[in-house]
Amino acid sequence: MSEFDVRALTEKDQDQDYTKENSTLSRVTTDKTTGDVSTYLESKYSSTTYNDNTSSDNDFSDIDDKVILRKIDMHLLPICGLLYLLAYLDRGAIGNAKIEGLTDSLRLSTNEYNICLTIFFITYSLCEIPSNMLLKKLGKQSIFIPVIMICWGIVMTCMGVVKDFGGLFATRLFLGVFEAGLYPGMSFGLTMWYKRTEMQSRQALFYAAASMAGAFSGLLAFAIAKMDGAGGYEGWRWIFILEGILTVVVAVAAFKLMPDYPGTAKFLTPREREYVLWRAAKDSEPASVFSASTMSSRRVPDYSAFTDKHDVSMSHSLKNVFTDWQPYIHVLLNLGIVTPTYGISLFLPSVVKGLGYTSSMAQLMTIPIYIAASLISVIQAFASDYFKIRSAFVAADLLAVIIGFVMAIAGQETGENRVIYAGVFIAVIGLYAAFPGIISWLSNNLANSQKRAIGMAFQIGFGNMGGAFASNFYKPDQYTLGHSLELGFATMGFICCIISVMSYKAINNKREKEIEAGKWDNVSDEDLFKMGDKSPYFRYRL
Repeated sequence: MSEFDVRALTEKDQDQDYTKENSTLSRVTTDKTTGDVSTYLESKYSSTTYNDNTSSDNDFSDIDDKVILRKIDMHLLPICGLLYLLAYLDRGAIGNAKIEGLTDSLRLSTNEYNICLTIFFITYSLCEIPSNMLLKKLGKQSIFIPVIMICWGIVMTCMGVVKDFGGLFATRLFLGVFEAGLYPGMSFGLTMWYKRTEMQSRQALFYAAASMAGAFSGLLAFAIAKMDGAGGYEGWRWIFILEGILTVVVAVAAFKLMPDYPGTAKFLTPREREYVLWRAAKDSEPASVFSASTMSSRRVPDYSAFTDKHDVSMSHSLKNVFTDWQPYIHVLLNLGIVTPTYGISLFLPSVVKGLGYTSSMAQLMTIPIYIAASLISVIQAFASDYFKIRSAFVAADLLAVIIGFVMAIAGQETGENRVIYAGVFIAVIGLYAAFPGIISWLSNNLANSQKRAIGMAFQIGFGNMGGAFASNFYKPDQYTLGHSLELGFATMGFICCIISVMSYKAINNKREKEIEAGKWDNVSDEDLFKMGDKSPYFRYRL
């Protein structure tokens, strides 16, 4: 059954429809499920032991929701954050290696260096949808993610011993292939554990690892560069070698530390597994998805007889994604954020060095920027979850990005280094704060797990093509053009954000009026169920 359109109920019915005899609890949460919400719902509603007229709602009064959330947070977020930190550290290490002598050592021209940056994002973007489809099919994050990590850790280590442009190009190509499955896979996985109003804060907590990676990479590169000459290797080579080895070591540990989905979580008791699945299902009920006026409307469809078996075809899910307007506008919105983000992460050390600092000091001067971005992104995410709104915060972030790049351009033209640094500082904070919001926003508005897995991969994957663009924005000592192009993308993102809000509001209002007018009264419950988020009973979140 679709998580986001589970059952259209009246408020009275709402407290009576998710119930199961205690004797079946252990079987549902262990034997019959792979741990996701869809399978849980199918087990619940197709089970011969389920009786719609049995006792009232499951009594979970013995379970403290805050305690369970802390338990989930402690087991998921640290490992997700660590893995993403390493991924971001590895893909961005080439920027640190550049100012430590990579281009001179390999005799790379500016175009050759930019090509090596670009190829990563091409393979990274192309492999994200297939990767998420494979993960959804396998259902084992605890195996899939550590395996791809070991692969990219080995590639990263090999990058430290390349001899020429061809070697660097090949290693960057394969780094994109293997890293592609991490972020969309973990983002999709989180939707199986948390309510929609809890998603952005959790996304931000592990995405904050990306901004911390920026700070850590500068500090790490500063220290590793001192190994110049050790073992006969230049300092920039040791950056790749040591970071690659670290990735492999952590990946091996992740086989034990990375949980799969709620129904198979070993750190939860059978009773707690049932509760986590139940609360995710409750979050999908019309009381939380639909507006009050819809809930009190003349017709309330009943989806209790239907499960995801009506919509399991991968081709059907692909069609649902690519014929929906949402992913396309969110790809453009994502490009407006991701493109400047990669431009900054790849070239920030060089930009700061261009202000007159030494290579070592430039590495250190990037640290405060990323620490501030990390803190602000987490604070904002909790506020966004608290107020249950995404768009207002995303729009404010993009305005900050626009202001930051305008300052950087103005400072570049007048030679005011402090203005350039302040502008870049503000822009980075806005970029890192906005990204968790746009990922959570789209995931909240896609109706079932399979469509959500593909849709999120499409959004993240093609949005990451911005990295290919950004790789070619900055030329040595010519940063005004790069800042201007980043400004253009941020402005596009802001416009797409406004268009999305206006479109969501218009569609929600139209659906309200159609239901009140009785337009859908003669459409069967099964047909309404199959419509997913295109159902007139589904309400988009702003």
